[in-house]
Amino acid sequence: MKKSKTKQNIILLVLVIILVISPFFIVKNGTFSGSDDEGTEQIKKNDPSYKVWAHPLWTPPSGEVESLLFTVQGSLGTGIIAYVIGNARGKKKERERQLREHAEDVSTTQGH
Repeated sequence: MKKSKTKQNIILLVLVIILVISPFFIVKNGTFSGSDDEGTEQIKKNDPSYKVWAHPLWTPPSGEVESLLFTVQGSLGTGIIAYVIGNARGKKKERERQLREHAEDVSTTQGH
């Protein structure tokens, strides 16, 4: 069972790497901009008189800093979600262990 899970994880990891890298080979000289940029372009195309009514409080000095902040934000979110799921799973396993111990204690006590 353990070997099967390891093999499955390796296959999934390779597939993820292929999915991440393949766009760079498939789309030659492509620009990979964010969806915010695309949305703004479409709005201006459909309504040239559109005026932006909300402005950011702070604009990062460069695209690299913006990408870094976006990555950090995603990493923190992922870490929080993983912690919550791991904590819940750990609590569930501990409850199951305590129930097993309690059942063993009861069966041992009744057996004597």
